[in-house]
Amino acid sequence: MRYVTCIDDLRERAGRKVPRAFFDYAEAGSYTQETLRANRSDLERIKLRQRVMVDVSARNLSTTILGEKVPLPLGLAPVAMAGLQHGNGEILACRAAQAAGIPFTLSTLSICSIEEVAQAVDAPFWFQLYVMKDRGIVRSLIERAVAAKCSALMLTVDLPVHAQRHCDVKNGLMPSAFKIKNLIDAARKPGWAYSLINGKRPTFGNLDGHVKGTKGMRSLGQWVASQFDATLGWKDVEWIRSVWPGKLIVKGILDVEDARLAAKNGAAALVVSNHGGRQIDGAPSAISMLPKVADAVGSAIEVMFDSGIRSGQDVFRALALGAKSCLIGRSYVYGLGAGGERGVAKAIEIIRGELDVSMALSGINRVNQIGPHVLSR
Repeated sequence: MRYVTCIDDLRERAGRKVPRAFFDYAEAGSYTQETLRANRSDLERIKLRQRVMVDVSARNLSTTILGEKVPLPLGLAPVAMAGLQHGNGEILACRAAQAAGIPFTLSTLSICSIEEVAQAVDAPFWFQLYVMKDRGIVRSLIERAVAAKCSALMLTVDLPVHAQRHCDVKNGLMPSAFKIKNLIDAARKPGWAYSLINGKRPTFGNLDGHVKGTKGMRSLGQWVASQFDATLGWKDVEWIRSVWPGKLIVKGILDVEDARLAAKNGAAALVVSNHGGRQIDGAPSAISMLPKVADAVGSAIEVMFDSGIRSGQDVFRALALGAKSCLIGRSYVYGLGAGGERGVAKAIEIIRGELDVSMALSGINRVNQIGPHVLSR
């Protein structure tokens, strides 16, 4: 990690260490990847306003997220199967996030279960929920998150059906039918293989044993693919809130009307996100919709931002356009694949440093001073 200077360095190292099928899974967007590309290109088009001769010796990056003080306006987003990027990946990422004092979100489709992560870390984390057709399993997941003392529930709402990612089909991940070429590739990644051998057995930890008639990762993956619920609506949020007693975050908002409905239905926060370009293709970038959503909801609900962040400059841009905090997915997954817990810690460190320098060179001392005026027009 000594010579890693940016998220792209972590990405390059992860690409060498992680088998192609799993690296592609984290990397790719859906269909033509138009929205995936827009997430990055639209962020890069936003230019920062350089200010000079301003005393920036008292910089402070701390803020609050859902009422909790954090040293950095950043959290780790839920990433399915993170434990296939590195053995025990979810545990390692959670430890790195907690060491940095920021939130970690465990995916429903994690390799390590809620209980396994809770036993391995010292503080509460967030849990991300997919609403499946079998509401009994959904209730069980929520109740397990309560028992594990998860401090927030993140409801992902932009996956009523599963969009196709071409590389996953070609690699045999969707549908689950792992190919011989994947096994050969995995054999050429001894460091990755060693981490998995010494980690938890690869399976969906939160669902394994709770679904009848499935044996192994392949059949469980096929069951999961059939369980995304196209009937999901705001009525389900009311039911979830009757089971979940804590703070609720709604993730996957890209429309002003949906943002208002999230606030109306009792969410404590929303995440402006297009699933990192992995669901709807041809939609606007998340950053282009952020200021519209933030203006629409005002102070009625806390606004977070996700999709496309690769640097502290990107966090700075999102804060300037109305986000209270940001979530990173691929950026920390690259770190996980590149170096396990140390790699995730490095990703957080990189983004923290870049945000700090961006504030200094823009004449800003505190995160709450960042607004549209820091952008060049």
